[in-house]
Amino acid sequence: MFIVRIIFLICIFIALSILVINNIIVKKNDNKPIKKEENHDFCILIPARDESNVIEALLLSIKNQTYKVPMNNVYVIVEDKNDKTVLICKKYNVNVVYRKDLTLRRKGYALNDAVQEILIDEKKYSAYFIFDADNVLDKDFIKNMIPIFDKGYDIAAGYRNTKNGNKSVVAAASSLTFSLINTVFNNKKMKETRNITFSGTGFYIRGEIIEKLGGFPFHELTEDYEISMYAILNNYTTYYNEESVFYDEQPIRYKDTINQRQRWIRGYFDVRKKYIKNMKKNLTIKDKNYGSKIDAIIGVIPYIFIIIGTLIYLVGLIVNLFINKKFLELFLFILLIYFVLQVITFILILLEGNKINLSMRTKLKVLFYNPIYIISFIPCAIKGLTKKEIQWSKVKHGN
Repeated sequence: MFIVRIIFLICIFIALSILVINNIIVKKNDNKPIKKEENHDFCILIPARDESNVIEALLLSIKNQTYKVPMNNVYVIVEDKNDKTVLICKKYNVNVVYRKDLTLRRKGYALNDAVQEILIDEKKYSAYFIFDADNVLDKDFIKNMIPIFDKGYDIAAGYRNTKNGNKSVVAAASSLTFSLINTVFNNKKMKETRNITFSGTGFYIRGEIIEKLGGFPFHELTEDYEISMYAILNNYTTYYNEESVFYDEQPIRYKDTINQRQRWIRGYFDVRKKYIKNMKKNLTIKDKNYGSKIDAIIGVIPYIFIIIGTLIYLVGLIVNLFINKKFLELFLFILLIYFVLQVITFILILLEGNKINLSMRTKLKVLFYNPIYIISFIPCAIKGLTKKEIQWSKVKHGN
């Protein structure tokens, strides 16, 4: 056990050292927006395969925005003319885009079909807002994004709240995952002029970027993370806007979160393979986005060291249990892991306060469940990284 403890302590030391050094280096960042004079001619893209259960709520929330986006600037992407979603779209006079190649099943390909259609028609928009069909917008979402757009930010995301976090403790835990990304990490990055990490939808991209790209070329399993990495590599400015609120539907069944997280993890590492090499190649100390690039290159490396060290120590304790019949140390170590994760959950709930749409009862339940949910990322990662291929699987919305 002595060697096991040493390995564990070395792993923790390496992880903490990387985190501390990274935290110092990333502050050397000065990637600020340049104010641009542009019209507020926005369009909205919505991938919506078989989403007739939820699409109307989103379209109604767009129609009721305090800053009006014309409904003929809304593009809903479907796969089949017989999809009931089409009838609802006609009711709201929005554009329906039909997928061109159904063998390309990822969200990025659906968005590209819509963008290509817009560009072929030679329509020009100052920004493209992207939402999922199960989203619902606060009435001031667009209005509160305009000051950020006017400051010159290239890509900006809103505050992701939950529609159904009180339906199950699984949905509540899934909501807190985005709280960690946004309320903790993205808020800090934004204050240091670093690039934020986009998760899901609820964001805009300036039209000039889309036109320069000639489409929507982000087709990995996690197209949101790919956009994040592309923005870092090309020094685009990004912003996390807590004032622009939208509501997202979370999976209420644990089985659905397993499939979802396997896709996230596989997509995360696939995107890194695609971008990190170029990021390292083009990195210089004089780069105004130096901190963002260092942070992106390091990624989850320190957390991998923590997980490896912890797993090695756990295996050592389990072996010791069978050999020496010593149960107490194993029990206390598992209890310590649970307690640390519970403290992290408590801090997240505290930081979110009354902003997040969770009842007090749900917050108490998720305080005890979330540590288990976090730990379950490990088997999700193992499965996601060892599977030959991860298929995009649909989660039925509106249940």
